[in-house]
Amino acid sequence: MEQEQEQGRGQVSGQEHDRQPGRSRERAVRVRAARPDEAAALTDLALRSKAHWGYDAAFMAACADELTLRPSDVARRRTVVAEAADGRLVGLATLEGPPPEGELGLMFVDPDAMGHGVGRLLFDHVRDTARALGFAHVRWAADPNAVPFYEAVGGRHVGAVPSGSVPGRTLPLMEITTAAPRP
Repeated sequence: MEQEQEQGRGQVSGQEHDRQPGRSRERAVRVRAARPDEAAALTDLALRSKAHWGYDAAFMAACADELTLRPSDVARRRTVVAEAADGRLVGLATLEGPPPEGELGLMFVDPDAMGHGVGRLLFDHVRDTARALGFAHVRWAADPNAVPFYEAVGGRHVGAVPSGSVPGRTLPLMEITTAAPRP
């Protein structure tokens, strides 16, 4: 029963978010709950997305464990995917922890899908899900290359945190408030 409840947490009221990034209907993307059998493909997507920023092999090796999604993690981490109309997985995000304070643990977009609205679609879904589940705030350690994106979707820089992968490296700490404004 607990596993079923966990799996249901990835969606808002059982609805999926749909968008057409860009102008072409062939590019329609929907957000849905990830499946445990997709964990390896999602790990590959996260690593490709991270490598897009030009990090060297040693850096990527240091990040590999932190970017690995295991089948047993998928439901617990409230993992969602952005799926293209042709079935390709073009993004992923996780909403972690119990309310009222959550964490955007992973958020990655396939490099070929960057700049087409997939990141915004995922971020909006995570924010809406967090609000529906009673989260007041969601925080995350941001890759420095992603800070402009996160600021554009409403994230605020609230500090710095140590990297979970690279000793001595600090990352920007970002936050959104998800609670609905009081009337």
